[in-house]
Formats: sequence, structure tokens, C-alpha cells
Amino acid sequence: MAAILFELISPERILFSGEVRAVMLPATEGDMTVMPGHVPTMVMLNPGIVAITDVQGHGHRAFVRGGFAQITGDSVTLLVERALPPEELTRESLNEEILRLETMREGMRDDKARREADFALSRLEQVRTTLSF
Repeated sequence: MAAILFELISPERILFSGEVRAVMLPATEGDMTVMPGHVPTMVMLNPGIVAITDVQGHGHRAFVRGGFAQITGDSVTLLVERALPPEELTRESLNEEILRLETMREGMRDDKARREADFALSRLEQVRTTLSF
């Protein structure tokens, strides 16, 4: 089966680097799945879960705070503000992310930015529900 190179990079560390079959991204335009041969593009990321299927067919997940993805036909690179594997994502860390975003939202004057923050907050609530926190 065809594979693509995937890298998940945060300022603190490289969380994942290797060949994968597919990557599901929480893009601002909506969730999207990237597979080999995908049309080259760049997308912004919402807070959410990145789901990776490695070349052996095993699934991996990571929480990302936001950032962007560069997609080519044979690679996907995510540069994110923050990334955590699920085992490091606790109720407390998720609540901190929600509080941080709520605080930022309160200071926003632009309606579009507030709507984007509201959407990001709803995504974080979905993550909390999905991970049974």
C-alpha cells in the first residue's frame, strides 16, 4: 500500500515522524483526511485530535492546539502551537487549554475572530467528550 511521510512538529518536540497510510486533520475548513497523492495545499488547524494510520495499519492520535499543515502529494507536515499524545492529555491540561482560549476570546473585538474562537472552544469540548473527561 502507498505511504506518505508525516511529521508532527511542535516547538517543544517532534511528536511523530515516519511513513503513514493516512492522516485525519482538524482543519479550519472542516475535518479532512490526507492520503498519498493528495492535492498540494496548506490549511490552518483548529484545536483537536489528529488521527494517524501507520503503514502497519495501527492507529495513533495526538491533540493539537492549532497551527498549520503543509500537504504535498507525498508528505504532510504539521507545525503546531502545542501537541500532546493522548496519554499526556489530562482533564487538567484540557481545562487549561479551554480557559486559555476563553480568556483570549474575551479580549477579542473582531466578530470573525470571536466566532473562530467559539468554534475552537466547541472543538475542545468535543475532545473532552470524546476522551471521556
